[in-house]
Amino acid sequence: MEKIFSVETSSPQQTMLVGEKLANTVNKGVVFTLKGDLGAGKTHFVKGFVKGIGSSALVTSPTFTLLNIYEGGRYPIYHFDMYRLSSSSEANELGFEEYFDLDTLDGIVFVEWSENVEGLIKCPHIEINIEKIDNEKRKLTIGSVK
Repeated sequence: MEKIFSVETSSPQQTMLVGEKLANTVNKGVVFTLKGDLGAGKTHFVKGFVKGIGSSALVTSPTFTLLNIYEGGRYPIYHFDMYRLSSSSEANELGFEEYFDLDTLDGIVFVEWSENVEGLIKCPHIEINIEKIDNEKRKLTIGSVK
């Protein structure tokens, strides 16, 4: 990963604000991977991004559904949670690889726990690492992966 920038936040609302601000800088056809421990703030980041894209959709963790789609903004947001998957072949069997073809992607993709499906995301993407510093503080490191 080539680091683009990092920022520290001191509340879930600030983490959401970083996501909201980032939404104003991208167009459709972008894939983001989100890495961080349970409770690090990955879904809060997506909540802010969805708001920033102009959608009022209710954002929830897709842990049990694997994929949530948020519409109503400039582009649809595809929010994956790969926590319950054990391999990229399992994700391929579910047809997820189509969401990582940047030539046909009509929205923006977020993938939580992408490390569980190593090799699935072959396209260039943006990686966001969220590190818990304490109960409220987080360090977000954003970089590009080619």
